[in-house]
Amino acid sequence: MSQEAVPSSQPKGLLQQMEELMAALNADLSQLDADFGQSTERRAPAPTPADGSDRA
Repeated sequence: MSQEAVPSSQPKGLLQQMEELMAALNADLSQLDADFGQSTERRAPAPTPADGSDRA
């Protein structure tokens, strides 16, 4: 059942607060992922040494 019918004068339930926070977090992460994808597409991949000397 949805709590959308609850008047705004009443405090929100914990579940509704968590759902709103998760939705906001998901939107932020989606935007961050999109921004990261665009920034890596603009940049050419860094060349890797043929001998594998960059490994620890």
